[in-house]
Amino acid sequence: MRVALHSVVREGREAGYEEAHATIPDDLVESFARVGIHDWTIWRSGRDLFHVVDCDDFVAAMAALDSDPANERWQAFIGPYVDHFETTADGPAGMLVGQVWRLSAQRGDPATQS
Repeated sequence: MRVALHSVVREGREAGYEEAHATIPDDLVESFARVGIHDWTIWRSGRDLFHVVDCDDFVAAMAALDSDPANERWQAFIGPYVDHFETTADGPAGMLVGQVWRLSAQRGDPATQS
């Protein structure tokens, strides 16, 4: 599945966020693989961050990462840069941005199932 997320960098921390997030720790990369996160891309426009996550099951992955030591260390490190995630409800499912349109789906491409 592919999901989109929207978060916001704390005011004045934009450049610091990019520097801090240039890489993530190897143990977090391993944790992502273990919980079924295959790729995660982040774009920034001003203070807005737009994420696309390719994973098996986003909600399950976030639940598994809740008690993961590598993720806990990462959140403590990156947390001061991130103001909040835009959400529509509580929990990981509330973080998802709804998809409006996809060209490949309109064309009927069979690989467009996520």
